[in-house]
Amino acid sequence: MDRGGKRKAVAKKVLRYLPITERLKRMYMSSKTSEFMTWHTRGTSSTRTTISHPCHSEAWKHVDQTFPDFALECRNVRLGLCTDGFNPNSDFSNPYSIWPVFIAVYNLPPELCMKEPYIFMAMLIPGPRSPGRNIDIFLRPLIDELNMLWNVGVETWDACRKQNFMLRACLLWTISDFPAYGMLSGWSTHGRLACPYCLGDGVAHQLKFGKKPCWWGCHRRFLEHEHAFRRDTQSWGISRSERRRPPSVLSGVEILRSMENIIFPPFGSQFDNMRADGFGRTHNWIKRSIFWELPYWKHLLVRHNLDVMHIEKNCFDNVFNTVMNVKGKTKDNSNSRRDMEQMNIRRELHLYDRNMATYQPKASYVLDKPSIINICHWLKHEVKLPDGYSSNIGHCVNTTTNTFYSMKSHDCHVFMQRLLPITLRGYLSLPIWATISEFCKFFRLICAKELCIADIEKMQDAIAVTLCKLEKIFPPSFFDSMEHLTIHLPWELKVCGPVQFRWMYPFERLMKKLKEKAKNKQFLEGSIVEKFWVQEVALFCEHYFDDNCGSRINPHVRNEVRPNMLVVGETSNDVDKLSIFKHPVTNFSRTKNRVLTNEELHHVHSYVLLNTPEVQPYIDHFECQLRQSSPALNDFDVAEQRMTHFATWFETMAQLFPQNFTQQLIELSQWPKKKTMAYGGSYVNGFKFHTRMYGEGKRTSNWGICVLGETSEEVMSSRAYVRGGGHHAIRGRSNNGSVVGSERHRYLSGVHISSQNVDHSPMTPPSNAINSFATNTRDEPFTQPNVTQQSVPSTQPRDHIVLGDLKVNDKVKVLGNYCHKVVYRMATQLWKFRT
Repeated sequence: MDRGGKRKAVAKKVLRYLPITERLKRMYMSSKTSEFMTWHTRGTSSTRTTISHPCHSEAWKHVDQTFPDFALECRNVRLGLCTDGFNPNSDFSNPYSIWPVFIAVYNLPPELCMKEPYIFMAMLIPGPRSPGRNIDIFLRPLIDELNMLWNVGVETWDACRKQNFMLRACLLWTISDFPAYGMLSGWSTHGRLACPYCLGDGVAHQLKFGKKPCWWGCHRRFLEHEHAFRRDTQSWGISRSERRRPPSVLSGVEILRSMENIIFPPFGSQFDNMRADGFGRTHNWIKRSIFWELPYWKHLLVRHNLDVMHIEKNCFDNVFNTVMNVKGKTKDNSNSRRDMEQMNIRRELHLYDRNMATYQPKASYVLDKPSIINICHWLKHEVKLPDGYSSNIGHCVNTTTNTFYSMKSHDCHVFMQRLLPITLRGYLSLPIWATISEFCKFFRLICAKELCIADIEKMQDAIAVTLCKLEKIFPPSFFDSMEHLTIHLPWELKVCGPVQFRWMYPFERLMKKLKEKAKNKQFLEGSIVEKFWVQEVALFCEHYFDDNCGSRINPHVRNEVRPNMLVVGETSNDVDKLSIFKHPVTNFSRTKNRVLTNEELHHVHSYVLLNTPEVQPYIDHFECQLRQSSPALNDFDVAEQRMTHFATWFETMAQLFPQNFTQQLIELSQWPKKKTMAYGGSYVNGFKFHTRMYGEGKRTSNWGICVLGETSEEVMSSRAYVRGGGHHAIRGRSNNGSVVGSERHRYLSGVHISSQNVDHSPMTPPSNAINSFATNTRDEPFTQPNVTQQSVPSTQPRDHIVLGDLKVNDKVKVLGNYCHKVVYRMATQLWKFRT
């Protein structure tokens, strides 16, 4: 009641808006983040051939060229907007949809960009239903604030430069899944005109029996003009060749011009079912988006991003469910066979009647029941991935019913890029397996942290060929909008930069945390916002914590060696140490005293000497003497002599000519102590390593090692297993360090599987398979931890697999390297960030 005794009107919905201006100013109030906000201006070259951050992309440079006054101030902020809905209730039978709107700051370097402390929630759109096309009503205060930040700016104190300046901001693009793409852009993502890049020029056709839009046969126009698939009329069931050019990407000005004569219905729930004239026939516009009110919006190269996370998951679901013949989810059903019959393609797959019953012929891309059982058992019990690489995929497998369930987006991400080619190899015919592997390789390439511009252009041509190959294999119902959108991903990659800055993974993690904050079930939105404010205030205070104090601003990385952890062989003072002993290593598990044999001691001493940069001049001198005394020696003989005799020669030279050696090198020339401590594992380089024996029974595999080596012909990688000797703490007279006992296999000595009958495109994956019997085991039982990376070993799911003319037994190992999640390589610098 008010003072007059009248009842006040209760708002139907309450929008909780959190202004972003003060939070952007806060980025410059701390000297720690203020310096990072201008990172993009340092080390950026106009002749750069690789892309590893949005600041290297064409979209960023286009804004600088179009608005030079904005680019003149390097402290101006580039932003990205993301929104999606989630259900805050644990009971999914009670539908409720809340839509947070996030703002990401792109000025930050890769180790900070897209991290939780630097993603702001701008508003919380209340439920219980999705706002749909009416989302523009809720976005009004944010658009007004963005207009103010562009036109006027706000005075801000720079703690790094100790001065005030006018801070301006520009929204580069939006990030969302495909349904939300239509809500933000105004172009409906449903129906035959769903593609927002092809627009009205990319018309799909409606399947007669499947009752859904289909993009089968629409990708030949993206091929090169002289490609043979353009003239192939038999595979696509048409009587003419494809001569059309790919649809051109319209600029923002051209899109605005195309909407000038369209009259859109007003906003409001009562007008949700109304559509503009020509909708679904000549265009798919449902509204004129509120983002067009931003003065710079029509000049941007890309305004809305396709989400690679959801596209990859949906493509994986279609491929995997069809190949595994999952009931209710496969794209190969009776309706798809009737559609093929109606389109007069692939007569061998048409339904046929026999004995008063209808039969569906088995397709070559569908696995039989025994193969499905073997694959499920392999994924459940035998697949082991390194610690922190992914969740336990075996938990998603039901070996009783041979089905998969509860696979999250990241599970599909790992499966698509790493496991699917290995899983299907040998079960499908070689051309089908190679085409699916190319599709998997495509997603692996576009998800790279650093990309070469020339490779992106090759990717654009290769994905068109791959999609045409898939069209010759799978039924038309397989090709929904998700498969078609992959044709546009390379162009977005070239214009906007790596997908790590434009996909939904970080925002999905944030929404999971917001869901945990919904404690008051009566006032869901209010309880979420209140707890979010408390968290943000605490986050701001954490900027003033000590660097060694773990917090959300400075979190501890998984498997990180921290200064307060006991590091065997290391002290806090590393200034006077040789470089090989400066790499921190933390050993774990129960210690075991061990005495090295003379042979092992020689290997340890030789390996340390040969891998110490300060010793390199003496190695060159030793090799020069060898070649002068024995000119007939080849490179292999010199390397063998170096490994065998250099340690003794170096010790003798240090004793005879001590004036030519530093005190550190004299101590290094002396042999280490025989007594060592052996451990089961160690943390190094952000990885977790342990011996194969220690890892028995665990669901992770952390005994694979990859060491890069170099020969006179080429650079090669050497794979190894951490053997029973484990991790040794080696102690010398004054130099202490750690080495890893290993059994190494040279990759180039292994069995390389390929076939002359396969059309190898730029995306054809190499078959990194080695036979543990065929490979040569190199006599180098130790390696230095700082040069190791982790490899992913995996055995084949079948005893015998046939690939071309080669039969592979169960001793074959398929190996693959993976980069650490927290490492970015920017130009000549190695950036490590904390997650």
